[in-house]
Amino acid sequence: MNSVTVQNISRKFGKVEALKEISFEANQGEIFGIIGPDGAGKTTLFRILTTLLLADTGQANVDGFDVVKDYKQIRKRIGYMPGRFSLYQDLTVEENLSVFATVFETTIEKNYDLIKDIYQQIEPFKNRRAGALSGGMKQKLALCCALIHKPSVLFLDEPTTGVDPISRKDLWDMLMRLKKENITILVSTPYMDEAGLCDRIALIQEGRFLKIDTPAGLTQKFDKILWAVQSNTMSKLLADLRRHEKVKTCFAFGENHHITLDDSSLTIGEMQNYLTQLGHKDIEIRPVTASVEDCFMNLSATNSEK
Repeated sequence: MNSVTVQNISRKFGKVEALKEISFEANQGEIFGIIGPDGAGKTTLFRILTTLLLADTGQANVDGFDVVKDYKQIRKRIGYMPGRFSLYQDLTVEENLSVFATVFETTIEKNYDLIKDIYQQIEPFKNRRAGALSGGMKQKLALCCALIHKPSVLFLDEPTTGVDPISRKDLWDMLMRLKKENITILVSTPYMDEAGLCDRIALIQEGRFLKIDTPAGLTQKFDKILWAVQSNTMSKLLADLRRHEKVKTCFAFGENHHITLDDSSLTIGEMQNYLTQLGHKDIEIRPVTASVEDCFMNLSATNSEK
């Protein structure tokens, strides 16, 4: 069963095309990730699906309701955690929760089991004002407020941006538990390493979906020769690799540069000789398995050529 159905959604802000004919379906009880850099259109899409913004063209349904005609019904059924902390800074943790429970005509006690694992971590600070909480604690409070009415669809817009690694892990552990409650979770993130935690992902760039697949399906379909290359002068190495006639793409990946090849006849030895002649030392070249980030960069480069 589809919890979210989107057909050809587009949205412009002046001359800027924020979304370009976006279409996808998210199934009930799955974690659907929308992965892409800042400015790719993730927040615009979420604002349309949570009835806060109208699309220029296209249709969308959330939990069986049209986002335009049935916006009041949708608002009762969804939880939304925007990228920017938007709770009442001057109210305490407990007061914020009470306000959100009242808005949705419920109580903290009624759905306490759903938020218990999260709330217990911030309960020692229940009398502290929300504005005085750490980034990780603010994140947990915002998630509790988004869940207080037991939504059927949960939208999380870049929930781990700006929080520490432990809080990031805590959040994803919570999402895995919420999934067992049959809640559909749509989460956006610029972090490619979080893609593997989703059931399916959509890679987005410049308002357009490049690919929708499972993380494993995406990497298994990567059909290019992929090498990781390293030398003593990494900035010069990037430029020299990009100049090689048989190198299709070259991007910096941490301590290495990842390259894809146009020609399978090129050997690692030939590439090593090429770099040695250009003055590189301590050269390391090895074949590697594609990650989601490799897939994104490859699709991004292909899309920019069109």
